[in-house]
Amino acid sequence: MTATTGTPATGAPGEEPEFADLCEQARDLAETGHFARAAQVYEQVLDGGSQVHRARAAMGLAVARHGEGKVRAAREAAHAAIETGHPEFAPRAACHLALSYEEEGLAAEAERAWLRALDSGNGRYAAAAHHGLARIAEDRGDEEVARGHWEGALDGGADTVPEAARDYAERLLARGEPGRAEEVLRHGLAFGEDPGLRLLLGAVHVERAIAEFGAVAEASDPGGGEPGPVPPGAAATAVELLARLLLLRGDPDGAGRAWEQGLAHRDPEVAADVHGRLRRGFLEPDPDAAEAGAVPWWDPYLEAAAAEGSTPMLAGELFAALGEVHARAALPLAEGETRVAALRTALEEAVRIPSPYVWGRALHDDFRERLRLASGSRDDVLPEGWPEHGERRPD
Repeated sequence: MTATTGTPATGAPGEEPEFADLCEQARDLAETGHFARAAQVYEQVLDGGSQVHRARAAMGLAVARHGEGKVRAAREAAHAAIETGHPEFAPRAACHLALSYEEEGLAAEAERAWLRALDSGNGRYAAAAHHGLARIAEDRGDEEVARGHWEGALDGGADTVPEAARDYAERLLARGEPGRAEEVLRHGLAFGEDPGLRLLLGAVHVERAIAEFGAVAEASDPGGGEPGPVPPGAAATAVELLARLLLLRGDPDGAGRAWEQGLAHRDPEVAADVHGRLRRGFLEPDPDAAEAGAVPWWDPYLEAAAAEGSTPMLAGELFAALGEVHARAALPLAEGETRVAALRTALEEAVRIPSPYVWGRALHDDFRERLRLASGSRDDVLPEGWPEHGERRPD
């Protein structure tokens, strides 16, 4: 909610016309961003002793000073407007003051200001005041008090209900109450189409789908040694959809646990199906290759990344490492380096580049094993800690 100075004066027609004109001028200045000049004009009205336009001028001054960034002066002006008890400008000033306090996290002061607006008796500001009081009660953990204020906020009109409905529905979803969130969202949509409310309604459906898929996955492997009543194909489908929706919701840990439980399913057929679904889109090795049956060193890292949604990060690490390795090896080649010591140094630096990454040791160990097999040795050919430490053992 943003307070403005656009409402016309409510004094008797023709009374103090010079002050009415000044208020109109100040309003126009404020609406075009000339806050300092607007404040000066509003102060003319206040200094002139106008009683009819005092509340309007004080309210306008609060807005103008706030626009200038003079928070303390803005609050003083808002208090002055509130003290007039004007049926229109006093509650509006209270709302402006409450928002000012909320910006600085001054909850107690904001709550008092919202209550002043609510107690004014002007129904135009009741919904906004209830919304502010609901936020404050929620933030301090008083859900019961908050619920009453949310009901008041949702009892407003088309100007205030959609914003309150979005705010309340988001909080309900975060608390795991999609049913109540849907009620609130549909109430908000009854006042008119709103993309934000539609988006949250979609999130409600996602939460319900997560609950349904989770129930199927749990029923397929209930424990206690008894087989679940869910067909293997349906069980694996539920695990995949559950994991992918959790990832979409922004819960990579939950997605990882869902895949892990599916891979450990007591039914081997389900576990195998889940494993295939996790590897959907993976590059499969050439079946005619000599090492077609071996598990590549990168496989566990790729599966973990797919399960937790961190594949882009893993790909970024690999490309970054590849680019640096290429640069270290290509530079002496491009410069025509022929010194053995310099070439050896470049190779050492290139080989060590993957070491800081979590998958770096697995890459080194894979090379260690390949070298051992190629040499026909039963023992490691390379020393412990290679390539960071130690030299290759002499033949």
